[in-house]
Amino acid sequence: MVLDNMLFKQLLKHSFNIPVEVTYPNGKVEQYGGLNPEVKIKINEKISLKVLTENASIALGEAYMDGKIEVEGSLQKLITSAYANADSFLNNNKFKKFLPKQSHTKSHSKEDVQSHYDLGNDFYSLWLDKTMTYSCAYFENETDSLEQAQRNKVEHILKKLDPKPGKSLLDIGCGWGTLMLTAAKKYNLKVVGITLSEEQAKFVRARIKELGLEQQAEVILEDYREIQHEPFDYITSVGMFEHVGQENLGEYFQTIAKYLANDGVALIHGITRQQGGAYNGWIDKYIFPGGYIPGLLENLGHIIDAGMQVADVETLRRHYQKTLEIWDQNFNQVLPAVREMHDERFIRMWDLYLQACAASFESGNIDCIQYLISKGPSGKNLPKTRAYMYQA
Repeated sequence: MVLDNMLFKQLLKHSFNIPVEVTYPNGKVEQYGGLNPEVKIKINEKISLKVLTENASIALGEAYMDGKIEVEGSLQKLITSAYANADSFLNNNKFKKFLPKQSHTKSHSKEDVQSHYDLGNDFYSLWLDKTMTYSCAYFENETDSLEQAQRNKVEHILKKLDPKPGKSLLDIGCGWGTLMLTAAKKYNLKVVGITLSEEQAKFVRARIKELGLEQQAEVILEDYREIQHEPFDYITSVGMFEHVGQENLGEYFQTIAKYLANDGVALIHGITRQQGGAYNGWIDKYIFPGGYIPGLLENLGHIIDAGMQVADVETLRRHYQKTLEIWDQNFNQVLPAVREMHDERFIRMWDLYLQACAASFESGNIDCIQYLISKGPSGKNLPKTRAYMYQA
């Protein structure tokens, strides 16, 4: 059975809070939410009702990737509108049957990480900033460039730890190394970075040698649960817990507690849903295999169960929205170079990924939260007020 115009009309007529024009496969044009459409949708082929009800996010995402659905105007604005409208099929119980129903299987961490991060340093360097930071930036000023905002984020994280020279830091999921290398060079910490990406490890090793930090910094290509090391005074982990899977979240925070020295401090930064944990079938299949966005209370429960305490929590939702908007602008500005590496289906997929994530942050469907936690009484060795986090 294919999804006919009538059923699609019922699905879409109350789904947007902006004027939207939809052209159906038979050529009929409908307008929803008023005249002068801000976004136009063209459905070139009928979509199987069975495929849609099995997993709406995969069905609609693949239809866009394959050109079965075309969008004229901002994808971000369209998706934000759907999240924001209480009667949208994304929110209305009447249409919940069209949402993803998949269960989460145990992730194969190394393959999951490499499928995304080992697309190649050349690809990411096209549209990331010079720091090669692939996580939420921190815009102290609206006029901050992306590079400046990424450096702000690293400083913001390290300042929260109140680091003392000569102490040790573990960076779980170190990415391309900007945070760990800043901690070593500027704050004189002995640092270890952990990654499962061969491309990232290769890049970080080259940077360590270039900066002359061989006696102070090392990167380990290893599952974070398998390393053998003495406890660290500080731990950072940025954009990591979203990839471990719901069933492994408890172990993730237990591992942090294991590697954190008594009265040590950790700053854990990642995408969190304030409404509770969630999967997205399309993101899981095409972008982050094994991914799961935990809920705020879920993370706090695991932190407490691991014997740690919370010293500070900060939300960065609007910062991640702006980060993604800049990434998407950068990506679209370098399309000729991207086309030398990937086909049009990949380009549509990546553009959808960046804009859909920006929309999800804009609507409040997901958030980005920093958890400052300690092993022992909350903030025992930290200053009593937040003022230290913002000192020059």
